[in-house]
Amino acid sequence: MALISSSTIIRTLSLFHLSLSYFLIASPSTITDQSLVFILGASMQLPTPSSFATTSPASALTALVFALLGYTDLTACSLPEEVSSYFWGSQAPVRCTFFFALTGYVYAFKPKGPIRAGSEKENPWDHLNNSVVFTWSFIEMICWFWIFITLREERRELAVRQAEKKRVEENSL
Repeated sequence: MALISSSTIIRTLSLFHLSLSYFLIASPSTITDQSLVFILGASMQLPTPSSFATTSPASALTALVFALLGYTDLTACSLPEEVSSYFWGSQAPVRCTFFFALTGYVYAFKPKGPIRAGSEKENPWDHLNNSVVFTWSFIEMICWFWIFITLREERRELAVRQAEKKRVEENSL
């Protein structure tokens, strides 16, 4: 049995998204000033974006997307256990894979990174290569992998309970 249930982890992640949404509207510099962002960004040699100094239309739009993501995930957590297991069982691997790819991209294609070492050519995707995006995608990747593993354990326990219930019903006939 898992120490923390998948629905608790998803609810916590949803509240994290809502918190990010608030800070992106109220004070985006709070996000870049976090110790975790600084430590992960410095250890991966990623630049800190200067666009988070003040609120901008882009940060407001990003805040709305995070708010939508947080509210929809909170709503989906209230589904019945059987439906929730199938829904999150299909969401977790997709989201984990997406954030793994994003984390790898930010690291591999950073300025002076392993793939772009000799290239000075400007790329439209270069704005993703910063400490904030890396930290966010890294945290999301860890959380979704944890959710995926927890869901597998919960699905196994649910199957055992259903088999036990079926066995008891067959024995009572």
